[in-house]
Amino acid sequence: MQALWMLFASLMFAIMAMFVKFASEQASLGQIILFRGIPTAVGILAWALATRRPIISPTWRLHVMRNIAGSGSIWLSFFAMGHLPLATAVTLNYTSPLFIAGWMNVRERDMTDRLRTVAVVVGFIGVIAILRPTVDQSQWLAAFAGLAAGSLTAIAVMQVRSLGRAGEPEWRIVLFFALSSCLTGGLATMLTGWKSLTPYGWLTLLGVGLCGLFGQFAMTRAFSRGSAALSSVLQYSTIPFSILLGYLFWNDQPDALAWLGMLLIAAAGLTSTWRTLREAQRKA
Repeated sequence: MQALWMLFASLMFAIMAMFVKFASEQASLGQIILFRGIPTAVGILAWALATRRPIISPTWRLHVMRNIAGSGSIWLSFFAMGHLPLATAVTLNYTSPLFIAGWMNVRERDMTDRLRTVAVVVGFIGVIAILRPTVDQSQWLAAFAGLAAGSLTAIAVMQVRSLGRAGEPEWRIVLFFALSSCLTGGLATMLTGWKSLTPYGWLTLLGVGLCGLFGQFAMTRAFSRGSAALSSVLQYSTIPFSILLGYLFWNDQPDALAWLGMLLIAAAGLTSTWRTLREAQRKA
């Protein structure tokens, strides 16, 4: 059952990315970020109030750090999704395990972990393989934004681990992230003005919010009910889902080098994640 929850989460995140790309044709980036957060924030707040759970967190400082990185990541990744082929943008966001592995090597001042070091090198070779054939000169800014989103996601993930060790419940971590999306998206929309939308535009924004909500719920359930290693492996199914959606709606067809790059990133990310989980179990 855990596998089905994670596969469903991956599908929802791929469809959310598709809706982000559609929404970018009509809505501002601030509006898209705002609608990414609203359904999740409203749903969790209603549930927390109904069950009389405390909203204010004693570890609010960790939440601030997590949400600075998380908000930066979602802004950069959504920008990349709006300007790059769907599969390329999604794959770049999945470089976060490579940044985590690299950071752990630097932090521990230990480059003797050959498996992790090789995984990082191979992963970034994959990044180069993806960018060279699929990104033209006008898309390099979006490509760097997607890669930067991966690095900020890595920081956010490490902060989430710190929150987990501090005893923070998962629902409150997700709630504050959703609220930060509402805050940053709302402020940006106030500054730039509300862009009028057609019914199609409203539908795409609703799709972003609902798919993000369903994906977040399913992913949380998968990680909380079973093996973290299995969930980490299955979350990479977002990449083939996004390749299929990109082909169906935009006729995006990665060439052989781009396919190789995606495979290298996925393999390196899975290796880095496995290594990190194994070390965590050894230290526990």
